[in-house]
Amino acid sequence: MKKVILFFMILNAFSIFSKETLTVYIPDSIDWISKYTKDFEKENNVEIQFVKFEGVSSIVSRMILEKRNPKADVVIGLSASNVSQAKKHNLLAKYVPKGAEKIKENYIDKDFYATLFDFGGLAIIYDSEKMLNPPKSFEELTKLKDVLIIQDPRTSSTGKDFLLWTIALYGDDWKDFWTRLSPAIKTITPGWSGSFAKLTTGEAPMMVSYASNEAYSYEYYGGTKYLTLIPEEGGYIQVEGSALVNKRRIKDVAKKFIDFTISENLQKEIPLNNWMLPAINVELPESFKYYKTSETYLSLDNEFVEKNTEKWIKEWEEIILR
Repeated sequence: MKKVILFFMILNAFSIFSKETLTVYIPDSIDWISKYTKDFEKENNVEIQFVKFEGVSSIVSRMILEKRNPKADVVIGLSASNVSQAKKHNLLAKYVPKGAEKIKENYIDKDFYATLFDFGGLAIIYDSEKMLNPPKSFEELTKLKDVLIIQDPRTSSTGKDFLLWTIALYGDDWKDFWTRLSPAIKTITPGWSGSFAKLTTGEAPMMVSYASNEAYSYEYYGGTKYLTLIPEEGGYIQVEGSALVNKRRIKDVAKKFIDFTISENLQKEIPLNNWMLPAINVELPESFKYYKTSETYLSLDNEFVEKNTEKWIKEWEEIILR
């Protein structure tokens, strides 16, 4: 009898002190988040395993491959087009997080299959020491040669949203625009980080990036040689969201983690880490007065994007990779 009691005491102690594991898929651009999850892990007796990918589209591709036996519990960094693709494959679970009423607007998915994490404008940044007369428009950009670094829309959410930006602007004529833009493209990288590395080593003087570039530079350097332009035809908003992975057993701690992604404790860290605008109202750092905005922002209907993205990607491949 004493042995039985001792066994259950040991079992109970093990259950109290053993940690649950939470697997979170993230793009490499959001790897900073691990610095701010220690309190969450301690409070919930959980160990978070962050799995990094170069480009968010790579995450969705992995989720499709793992659909029958999902490995991740949560994914962060999905764009609106990624969410549409993931929903099409039934990869996400609907969840309205605690604190959802604080979100400015859930731009990413009105049904809460994903929750807004942050958002920000796309832009083109350029080396002001090499580009003394930068183009003011997309049309002027097509007149240049070997000056632009872009991200691959098949692997990068930034690259995909840049493609969507041009489709929102040119409509049915977008393929003609990309044919004319092609000579201006110096190189294509799988993700944003690779593009920025090539920009800083001088491989090309311009790259597709974000409207927060000058805010970043003023925060850390008090100025910059890399300046930001939003083409005069209009800007484009990129959104990033967090979501539960659709699986047989969704962990309670996974839901708590989605709640955590829109908490003030984490949201206040977004501006100076992800260089995007937070999903809820928090005080912005002084450097964000240099955040670039546009008088006009272009957009596409999410259902329209979901229906056509695969076709657009194939058509883009035919133009750029032929």
